[in-house]
Amino acid sequence: QVQLVESGGGLVQAGGSLRLSCAASTRTFSTYVMGWFRQAPGKEREFMATITGNGGRTAYADSVKGRFTISRDNAKNTVYLQMNSLKPEDTAVYYCATRLDPYNTGTYYNIEDYRNWGQGTQVTVSS
Repeated sequence: QVQLVESGGGLVQAGGSLRLSCAASTRTFSTYVMGWFRQAPGKEREFMATITGNGGRTAYADSVKGRFTISRDNAKNTVYLQMNSLKPEDTAVYYCATRLDPYNTGTYYNIEDYRNWGQGTQVTVSS
């Protein structure tokens, strides 16, 4: 069971930036694909971004493409989500998630594709 701990959330004004981090408790971090999701009040959890274990492939939801960037540092067992040009509608609890994918077979967009989840970090964007 991989433990995930998110950090970096907070309150920011519209147009501002935040960088979220997610640290994983595994010695084989590079064999895990990582994803970021978010859930706003009263809404379903939705996919934001994903990155393969070797960092060679990324994918984004249309709503954040060009504004958010996912990256990872396998030496630090950490995945990041750089969020720029934030909007009030980006307000949500942000979760990182992971699943084992040692052969970097692809990107995963669905909640049910992921096996382990963090506790979430709150991001609030004021107008």
